[in-house]
Amino acid sequence: MSLAAIRNPARPHHLTPLGALHANESDGLGDGTIILLGPLEPGFWPHVSTEPEFLDQAPDPMDRWSARVIGALAADLNATALFPFGTPARPFISWALRSGEAFLSPASMLVHGNAGLLVSYRGALFLPEHLVLPEAEPSPCETCATKPCLTACPPKAIIDAGYDLPACHAFLDTPPGDTCLSRGCAVRRSCPLSARYPRMEAQSAFHMRAFHN
Repeated sequence: MSLAAIRNPARPHHLTPLGALHANESDGLGDGTIILLGPLEPGFWPHVSTEPEFLDQAPDPMDRWSARVIGALAADLNATALFPFGTPARPFISWALRSGEAFLSPASMLVHGNAGLLVSYRGALFLPEHLVLPEAEPSPCETCATKPCLTACPPKAIIDAGYDLPACHAFLDTPPGDTCLSRGCAVRRSCPLSARYPRMEAQSAFHMRAFHN
């Protein structure tokens, strides 16, 4: 099997591989390949926001949609579905870094070579075989001269220690914080790669509401 064999059936759901890695002993999965799945843009939000999970008024529509869709993909591909939510919650940040397609940005957030700081993962597929994987790319932050992510945060919650979570939440409770709530995190939007990634602001607002609640 190849990554294309994953990409094609995922495309109708506006999902795509955003990294892949070979499992090791610490993952507890056995020998095989983990393929990380995230939104395929443009078009993810118009697609997912009209799915049944977003229309039934029940909690956690994104997680429930991810579980249904990625679970079905796994069944069709003789794979195992893995998720960053539920039990056990898998180490997606670690997997993303190991994949060689995501990196730790100067702002201590994951950055992806295509999605920038707007990268997100809805789940993963584990295949019990070693797929041929592409060579790792260098971090895009290495050639980013201005590093706007370090200065874009209005409440200056990006600090040397990493991230001042209380300062962020306190700012979001103020009128100036409405911009981050409605358009997405200012730090994530400041990344030059994010600026070219066609994620709709409505999707960022959905994630910000979940984060701030």
